[in-house]
Amino acid sequence: MRRRGLKKDPGCSYVDHKGKVHLFMADDHSHPQAKNIYEMVLRLEAMVKNDSEIYENKRKENLPLTGFHSEKLAIAFGLLNTEAGVEIVVIKNLRVCEDCHQFMKTVSQVQILLFASVCTNSSAAAVLYMKE
Repeated sequence: MRRRGLKKDPGCSYVDHKGKVHLFMADDHSHPQAKNIYEMVLRLEAMVKNDSEIYENKRKENLPLTGFHSEKLAIAFGLLNTEAGVEIVVIKNLRVCEDCHQFMKTVSQVQILLFASVCTNSSAAAVLYMKE
């Protein structure tokens, strides 16, 4: 790709909240609520893996918060900023990886619908229905 001068668009996820679009990229710490978002992702991952030690160890050791895909950040943002029972729509420009798909299914505990469009940018949208 380099030889041909081609560049790949980075993976990102969008969430529309109160009429404002919030963009998330993997390991992105630029959002004003980044600290709370990353803490929420750690809690959710611990819940998904049913192991609260993951969350506590990363917090205590001040491990760098890296390796977070954009959809996990978008979901955490949505959970932090919406009321229970409100639909959280995450729009992606790339496919959802297996780990993130499993993460969303487990976090929602109800259902998750993935819509992959056949347009040129291979957009995908994930609708997360949260249990009240």
